[in-house]
Amino acid sequence: MKIKSIETFSTKEVGLVRVTTDDSAQGWGQVSTYHADISSTVLHRQVAPHALGKDISDLNQLGDLLDFIYEKEHKFPGSYMCRALGGLDTAIWDLHGKVQQKSVCELLGGTPRPFRVYASSMKRDITPQQEAERFLRLREKHGYDAFKFRVGAECGRNQDEWPGRTEEIIPTIREALGDEVDLLVDANSCFLPDRAIEVGKLLEDNNICHFEEPCPYWELDMTRQVTQALSLDITGGEQDNNLSLWKQMIDSQVTDVFQPDICYLGGIERTLRVVKMAQDAGRLITPHAANMSLVTIFTLHLMGAIKNAGPYVEFAIEEEDYYPWQYGIYSDFPVAKDGKVQIPEDPGWGVEISDEWLGNANHQVSQK
Repeated sequence: MKIKSIETFSTKEVGLVRVTTDDSAQGWGQVSTYHADISSTVLHRQVAPHALGKDISDLNQLGDLLDFIYEKEHKFPGSYMCRALGGLDTAIWDLHGKVQQKSVCELLGGTPRPFRVYASSMKRDITPQQEAERFLRLREKHGYDAFKFRVGAECGRNQDEWPGRTEEIIPTIREALGDEVDLLVDANSCFLPDRAIEVGKLLEDNNICHFEEPCPYWELDMTRQVTQALSLDITGGEQDNNLSLWKQMIDSQVTDVFQPDICYLGGIERTLRVVKMAQDAGRLITPHAANMSLVTIFTLHLMGAIKNAGPYVEFAIEEEDYYPWQYGIYSDFPVAKDGKVQIPEDPGWGVEISDEWLGNANHQVSQK
């Protein structure tokens, strides 16, 4: 079962990958979202030449193939290489699931089932009262019992989205939703340690359980200071793709909970290595999955199988105006019911790619 061709179907935001073998088996994956057209070009230029013709009949050897490619391109160890590798990796997992007539969750040793999700808001251009009202509507419609909202400004250097918003939105959301729901916040690298700790104390006073990326994510010592100063869970890791850095982060307890993004990191195989590091350290994994492209499907399958899965999967809520490109990519778009989403049960990823979406994307092919 050797790789015969690697195809990409790309827009600026989304890039799907189809791998076909010499015995006509096929699987679908995805390079990371955001500038996906560039990641697709990297895949054809720097990944496909090393992958074409390789035997992928043994899924246990996928890690060796990814390492081989990564080392062949050792002068380019950055984000785009990993975003491209993830397209190959996730397509191969889907292919094996279809060949073996198992879901990827089952290939990983798990069981497809309804999995709890938290409703994740991307918005900062919304007043605290509007956010609270929206969460109440979504709870009524989908039964969510966990929500995440935004504090500070993205990479804001201690500045709020507008003055006083952080101090207002935290108690507003808690008061509106009551004590029966879990509340999470994301600062998107906004604060320096002193301000992050100040905000963290307010979060603790309002029984918020999760404080994500409080400091610039690349400043590990800053984040560690916040972790050591607060009792609620400090979380992070979505941006990181270097496995050596991941080991350093986990060994030095930079955060309490770790949040790899499967597509940023380079696929399921590389994410499993981070999962194992965290498991050995007694830490939970709650991956980043901030849009409804295939990354959410990948994450559901993974979380249904790993032993150190956190209590929920991130689930982007209905925000057509924020990510209009995330719709219409595949069939059976997941819908939350009673605060849970079903992990797909059909072979592979368990979804069908939309022919209409493919027809509107830019097609490229590398073949043996």
